[in-house]
Amino acid sequence: MTKILVAEDDDLLRDVIYNILVLEGYEFFSTVNGRQALDSFVSVKPDLIVSDIMMPEMDGFELLKEVRFLPLGVTMPFLFLTARTERTDVKKARSLGVDDYLFKPFDAWELIEAVRTRLNRRRAVELFDTRAAHLQTVVMLGNVIEARDPYTAGHVDRVRRLALSLGFALNWNAEEIAILEFGAVLHDIGKIMVPRYVLTKAGLLDDEEWEVMRQHPQVGAQMLEGVDHLRLAIPYVLYHHEWWNGKGYPFGLKGADTPPEERLLAIVDGFDSMTSDRPYRMGLSMADALVEIRKNSGVYFDPEMVDVFLQTYKE
Repeated sequence: MTKILVAEDDDLLRDVIYNILVLEGYEFFSTVNGRQALDSFVSVKPDLIVSDIMMPEMDGFELLKEVRFLPLGVTMPFLFLTARTERTDVKKARSLGVDDYLFKPFDAWELIEAVRTRLNRRRAVELFDTRAAHLQTVVMLGNVIEARDPYTAGHVDRVRRLALSLGFALNWNAEEIAILEFGAVLHDIGKIMVPRYVLTKAGLLDDEEWEVMRQHPQVGAQMLEGVDHLRLAIPYVLYHHEWWNGKGYPFGLKGADTPPEERLLAIVDGFDSMTSDRPYRMGLSMADALVEIRKNSGVYFDPEMVDVFLQTYKE
């Protein structure tokens, strides 16, 4: 449950704030001055602080200043409630890093909206920071795989960019896009177990080599299974060689039985593979590759996603 620490010396107003926030589902921690709020901060570990400015023992300005000195308080959302409207007070609050300023008297909707906005902003920042850190690790892993095969240099980044463009065009939400980016970078991670001579072979693979190559989606999925923040990317790794007509591998899934993650990645991975040089063939031109994508709509690729891809690439 989201925790809100309130510092307010007016008993009646504190009760009003309590009723408003508890009815919205927040966990409420009540203090009557800045000193008490500061003492409670470390143990409560709130998600947001709501504070009056004029209070005994320690006012709101001093509370905000002290909170910002603490490691947990540097990015803590902080909301001032006050009857003071002087320009100097507002300027001082902003200089100390206040996130919002709500003037008394206020109605319930104003408080709820201010609290919700600050909490949503904090979650967005935390999600971005976490995702950025994870993405650095993911890109490093993708580069390790790519380094084993000089003929696929740049493949991971090109597939990532194409996949993101198609995901946005399909109106996937922010969480789906974040997972898509991980999946696009990691889709070939299972090739870590494929011998280098197989990856770089100039001719066609023999039956034994082909059998080894066909194992890489399942090997890659097994590698990600134990990593919590990457587990959601497994469909991209496990199914990206399935075909719309059911003749792909490893499971021979057909049509809409294949997850949408696979259907998207199959198109962009296929397009980049067609336009890239390989030891056994030269890459196609962009125009010829687009013709091949259209030709194989309903064979290898989801027809509806092909239409969106072709339109997006054209634009």
